[in-house]
This record gives sequence, structure tokens and C-alpha cells, in this order.
Amino acid sequence: MRAVCVIGLGLIGGSVLRAASAAGRPVWGSTTSEDDAAAARADGFDAVEIDEALRRAAAEDALIVVATPLTAVRGVLRKIAEHAPEAWLTDVVSVKDPVAAEVRSVLPGARYAGGHPMAGLSSSGWAAGSGELFSGAAWAVTLDEDTSLEAWREAAQLALDCGAQVVPTSAAAHDSAVARISHLPHVFAAVLAATGADGGPLALSLAAGSFRDGTRVAGSSPDLVRAMTEGNRSALLDAVDDALGRLGAARGSLASTGGLKSTVDAGYDARRYLDDLVTSDRTSTTVRLDATAPERLREIGEIGGRVVALTADTAEIEIPTAA
Repeated sequence: MRAVCVIGLGLIGGSVLRAASAAGRPVWGSTTSEDDAAAARADGFDAVEIDEALRRAAAEDALIVVATPLTAVRGVLRKIAEHAPEAWLTDVVSVKDPVAAEVRSVLPGARYAGGHPMAGLSSSGWAAGSGELFSGAAWAVTLDEDTSLEAWREAAQLALDCGAQVVPTSAAAHDSAVARISHLPHVFAAVLAATGADGGPLALSLAAGSFRDGTRVAGSSPDLVRAMTEGNRSALLDAVDDALGRLGAARGSLASTGGLKSTVDAGYDARRYLDDLVTSDRTSTTVRLDATAPERLREIGEIGGRVVALTADTAEIEIPTAA
């Protein structure tokens, strides 16, 4: 099994390190956080300086996983270019187009496929992580025109080894999708939390389940949230505009007729569709990993399909029948 070197040992990077180790891979990592490094070492993992980690990655032909905020990616890539310029490379950053652009600029020789596990918590740091964090989760792995199938396989196999299921997609399609289902909810949570607080102590003393659920991610690290949302500015603006249009329609209806039927019904139907997708029966199919595979895999990702296993020359796929 290919060794794994993780740069960044917070919630996601630390969980990747644990999960890859549990799958039987040799692992080591590096982090700028002295607390996270000490905690990782206390748990029995190798956490070393970045130069040492990358030299070892080059010597062992390891898969390097960049698990830092977007704002730190370019600096990490420059370090990789110094020590392992043709490395197997993936990342777990929540936006993909900006990372891919940095890789093309700084590491044109890298064998790269972007990744994004759709799992997380409002807490952060090594102590928040778990080797089971990705169990059953979706993990996007990007396949763009310049992505080699071999690099995609390496990143996809890591995701599978961590217990996730792989969603093949392009970087642009990924960023558009997560703007709506991940980044916009962080904006909404921040707005909802602040709006509730504007109601004063009485309002907050009455806050219960729906308010707690709706504001959970407002408790995430502000720096991490800003890096994630601001890094996906264009796609997030489209999602915000869509949401504002719906809120404007809701306000207009409430002001003119006193009713919210259209808004509430649309939300109810959308939530039911999500539940149907999650609980739906799934059909199985196989994609041969040949020259036609990238386009076919992206099409499968577009309809909610997931790669659940890889063989020497095939990807085993499950597609929800409700899609």
C-alpha cells in the first residue's frame, strides 16, 4: 500500500492520518501547530518538520495530502516543489478550482487529483479528529481534463481506504455544488446566529432545537470559515443571489398575503428529496478505467453516483434509484 504524508494535522488532516494508518498504510505528517504535533506524537504518530516529512515522501514515493486552509496552500506547494516536485498529490481543501490553479502554477510535474471529504465538525484541531470521521461519507475526487487517471485512482483509493465513498466530479462542478450545500449554510448560520442575538437575552433564552441546529456551524473557527467561503467567492455569490431571491419572494408573499406556502412547500419538497436520495435503493454498475472513463465517471457523479470500490481496471459504482 502506498505510504501517506499529511501536511496539516487538524480535524481533517489528523483524521486522514488516523484512517489511513488503520487501513494499513505507512503514515506520517507535519503541522505548524505545536499543540497538534505534540498531540499526534502522544497518540503514537510521526509528526515532524515539513522538510523532513517531504524528503521522506519523495524517498518513499508517498501520496502527499495537503490538509491546510486555502490561504496556506501555496506555501505548502512551494515546499513540495523543493523536495518532491513529481509527487503523487491530493488535498482535502473545501474548494477545488483555486487549489488546482496553484498546483498548475507551482507544481506542474505533480501527479495531482483534488479531493474534498464531506465530513466535519464545528470543532477543530487534532483532538477533534477521528479515524472513523469519514465512514460512509461522500468524498469528492476531481477529474479534470489535465488529471491523469492514475492520479485520480491514487486519491480515490485513499478516500476508500478511509471509509468514504468517492464522488467523481470536475473542480468547477464541485465548487458550484459545495457553494450551495456547504458554504452558503455557513453564511446562513452566521446570519441566523447574529439575528437571534439581536433579539437579546429573552430571545436567546428561548432558543431551542431549530435555532441550535441552524447555527451549529456558526461555532466553527472564523478564520477557517472565511478561508473556505471567500475562496469560493464566485460560486458562493451565485448561491447567495439565489437564496436572496427566495427570501425576497418569501418576504413579498408574507407582506402581501400573510402566507408562506410557496416557500415552505418548496423547502419541504427539497428536504424530502434529499431524504429519498439518502435512503434510496441503489443500482450497481461498473466502469472500465480506460480512456473513456473520466467523462463517464463525471456523468455518474452528476447524478449522485458514488464509487464504492476499485479493482485493477474497473470502478464499482452505486447510483441511487431516486436520482
